[in-house]
Amino acid sequence: MSWDHFALLHARVEAELTKALQRGHGLGLSEYRALIQLAAASGGCMRMQELAEAVGLNQSSVTRLVARLEEAGMTRRDLCSDDRRGVYSVITEEGRTRLADATPTYERSLTSALEQAGFDPLFTPLVLAVRGS
Repeated sequence: MSWDHFALLHARVEAELTKALQRGHGLGLSEYRALIQLAAASGGCMRMQELAEAVGLNQSSVTRLVARLEEAGMTRRDLCSDDRRGVYSVITEEGRTRLADATPTYERSLTSALEQAGFDPLFTPLVLAVRGS
């Protein structure tokens, strides 16, 4: 197994997830991942920097991402009560609903993408490793 094979598998799976979420729910993959992180966070909120780290984006990218989520009513911003300079992103009920609707699509698409990749001998060991088999 090489890093290049892993990167190629990752890109293929991500492309399938992106298509499925966009087509089925109008969500980008980063938006979905941000909603996952926010929903799992205590109080449904995270500092912007924490969210950026959790979804693997830089600060300016997460700012644009959160702006899209806010515009769609899936999150809102809130000031940090103990540090007025800190800004939180908070998942809304609409965000929780959209996340709940999109999760089965994400899971089906992930399973399908990994199954398809598993038929390629180049990726079989990687797929088995990802699945813990």
